[in-house]
Amino acid sequence: MTAQTGTILALDIGAARIGVALANRVARLASPYKTIDVRDSSLEQLRQICSQEQVDLLVIGLPRGLNGQETQQTVAARTYGEKLAADLNLPVAWQDEAVTSVQAEQELIKRGKPYQKGDIDALAATYILEDYLHENV
Repeated sequence: MTAQTGTILALDIGAARIGVALANRVARLASPYKTIDVRDSSLEQLRQICSQEQVDLLVIGLPRGLNGQETQQTVAARTYGEKLAADLNLPVAWQDEAVTSVQAEQELIKRGKPYQKGDIDALAATYILEDYLHENV
């Protein structure tokens, strides 16, 4: 699998859940994949997804404070992302995730259908991946 034709996996890492989105580099269309509970062997689940989907790049949303400063969640996302990248032997790209969760929730409200917090996380991961694709691929 070459870097030009692989799959990119994006993560919106939160304290309770991880939103997951995928995009094929050729099609360049990001879509929500699932939400993983952090307590439910998240590393193993992500390992399986990466294997199944032939992932060759991780894009991880980097949360920041209102003034762009690093927060405890920034440190937690970096730590988890670095551990995952090392475990999977995959490169990682960091993408600003400013307001992606707010944007995702507004979109789900606009659709007028019931949704759960996990739906927000998966859609936020999709926005993170779309931003990355727009800026880098």
